[in-house]
Amino acid sequence: MQTLLKLALLSMIALLTFGCAQNYYNIPRESYERKVRVLGVAPIFTDGDSDIRHPEREALTALVKDFNRKNDPELVARLKDTGVYLSVRMPEGDADQLFSSLFFRRERRSDAGVIYNKYFYKQQELKELIDKNSVDAIMLVVVSGLTRPDKLYSSNYLAFLDTDYNFLTITAQILDAEGNILWEYPNFQKRILSLTPLLNLQFADFDEAEANVTDKVDVKFKTIPGIARALGKTTSSSVQKDAKVSKLYGPIFDEMVSMLKPEFKFPWEKSSEVKAEQTRTEPQPYVPVAPKPQPKVERVEPAKVKLKQADPEPEAVTADPVPPAPGEIATETLK
Repeated sequence: MQTLLKLALLSMIALLTFGCAQNYYNIPRESYERKVRVLGVAPIFTDGDSDIRHPEREALTALVKDFNRKNDPELVARLKDTGVYLSVRMPEGDADQLFSSLFFRRERRSDAGVIYNKYFYKQQELKELIDKNSVDAIMLVVVSGLTRPDKLYSSNYLAFLDTDYNFLTITAQILDAEGNILWEYPNFQKRILSLTPLLNLQFADFDEAEANVTDKVDVKFKTIPGIARALGKTTSSSVQKDAKVSKLYGPIFDEMVSMLKPEFKFPWEKSSEVKAEQTRTEPQPYVPVAPKPQPKVERVEPAKVKLKQADPEPEAVTADPVPPAPGEIATETLK
């Protein structure tokens, strides 16, 4: 019984720790939701000049562009389904032309153990795109090549090869007209940081090493037809009727959208803005108040008091002059 109680207590603690809402934006969530009511979503870009090491680079780039175009509607539909925005729309224009006009530079980054390509865009062109399409902010998604360490296991999991592999990855940003990054993926507001790759372009050939009875395992690139089959595996859309989404794009879209959904709150929780509103003292409107009736005061006549006459002052007594003594001269006579 005690064990069950402990497990229940631990479950409640875990729910409170990990189930509580978290802000995945670079600004307060309430500020973002007020600022971005209409979101633009550019067609998914392909950075063909990034670190793509496949020997058939041009064919691979063309293939990725085609699958980006096929999966664009799914991302837009999932963002609409969040209910965060009044409208989600895709601006007109070709993906390559938009990327060429907006792209400023890329930077390979390693932040908190996450290796990814960070993109920087021309502010004036970005502002013009946002103003032209009458949106509050725009989401820019890029598929690019990236080489980073990883560990691949053999089919029987008895061997592995830990080395650098060449990947296709997806990164994204939501920017306003001033070029401020309001939200980004990979997202560094998460408790557990990660970046799910779109596809590993290489594989470790354990079978060849075993066939040749050697410990040296070669790393090889997958073929273009093989990559096309991997990207082409689909599943039913969760938001579009009779639509399909790539099994490789879908989980990444899920991860992005999960950080753009409305904030979950327990019933007893209130947002910081609601709390601030409740504590803010607002001036009260003037309401005229009827005067209170005053108590009737009866006039009291002062009592007539007979004043006592003061005794008249005694009259001054004038003394008779004293005659001078013999031999003295009177003072008056000397004047």
